[in-house]
Amino acid sequence: MDHSLPSRPSSDLAAEVAGLARRYRRANGPVIRLVNRLGNTLESRLSTLPAGLRSQIEKVTAQALLASYGVAARAPDLGERGPLAAVIAAGAAGGAGGLPTAVAELPVTVTIFLNAIRAEARNAGLDPDDDRVRAECLQVFAAGTPLAQDDGVNTSFIASRLALTGSTVQNLIAAIAPKFAAVLGQKLAAQAVPVIGAISGAALNAAFLSYYREIARVRFALLALAKIHGAEAVDAEFRLAATPPKVINA
Repeated sequence: MDHSLPSRPSSDLAAEVAGLARRYRRANGPVIRLVNRLGNTLESRLSTLPAGLRSQIEKVTAQALLASYGVAARAPDLGERGPLAAVIAAGAAGGAGGLPTAVAELPVTVTIFLNAIRAEARNAGLDPDDDRVRAECLQVFAAGTPLAQDDGVNTSFIASRLALTGSTVQNLIAAIAPKFAAVLGQKLAAQAVPVIGAISGAALNAAFLSYYREIARVRFALLALAKIHGAEAVDAEFRLAATPPKVINA
């Protein structure tokens, strides 16, 4: 006689994933919504950055991710409020001197972001020093971005986890860097003006930290559901719940 517990009905899974999808869609706060409204202005300012820098933003981003991947594992836990205070200070310092200090600030800010994401993994009951979990933390940066021109949702929350075996950290970062570089490029454009850039840098750092923290909470919750219901089922439910319906013109 089979005494195993019956699986939970799919309606339970749908309800839980729907709640996570709502959190995902609400991750953009007021500062990021303002950035998106100013998108054309920031794009114009980004085009005024030195051509050499514009072509190197992705490379700088990849270098910052690789450096932070190693440093974050050794960095102390900053607690719940510590990362916010740290990224505000870093953004203000980076923007105070215009573009040169803004570029120099990037590795520090990325490390703080990753440290906060690792804390969310720990809060979810995962070991952030486990190699697979460390890779999942990096994947948070690829799971959608707070920018309006993004496709709105990256449904590889679960599927990407299945494809990690055998991947090197360098290959993973190379795949993540282009999307994350688009975010950091907007940030650099906003920080390019000295002094005023300090305010922009502090506000954007705080907004991006909030965004990626929320995405991390959603991601790790989905991973927990995948252990119960299977990765494919959870991925399909999230894809359905998080993708906005298409508007069809008659």
